Amino acid sequence: MRLERSGVNSQMMNIQIKRAYEEPEAGDGTRILVDRLWPRGLTKEKARIDVWLKDVAPSTELRKWFAHDPAKWPEFRSRYEEELKRNKDQVSLLRREAAKGTVTLVYGAKDQEHNEAVVLQRLLTAK
Repeated sequence: MRLERSGVNSQMMNIQIKRAYEEPEAGDGTRILVDRLWPRGLTKEKARIDVWLKDVAPSTELRKWFAHDPAKWPEFRSRYEEELKRNKDQVSLLRREAAKGTVTLVYGAKDQEHNEAVVLQRLLTAK
């Protein structure tokens, strides 16, 4: 889906999210891994990650506290957004990559609705 975002410029941006275990596709554009840890059992060749921004991922403490519990999602999202406000350099790197063209934020979590890539996609596409 194409979404417009404000910031660097007003061009249309395509920010996708995808599990690391899904097959890479040509339409993925730049594949950016946004997990702190490399996905288990996945080779670099199979993952085809272009950029690994592990420092944009939630802190180890926040990740362990959340433990992918959907009941904790609203609080996780809020805490993670606060971490991102203090991590402007990494967010800027992500924005620069997104400004170049299609980007796929890659994550390892099984839950496709409650993970850091969802938060990052929302942040990058916010007006």
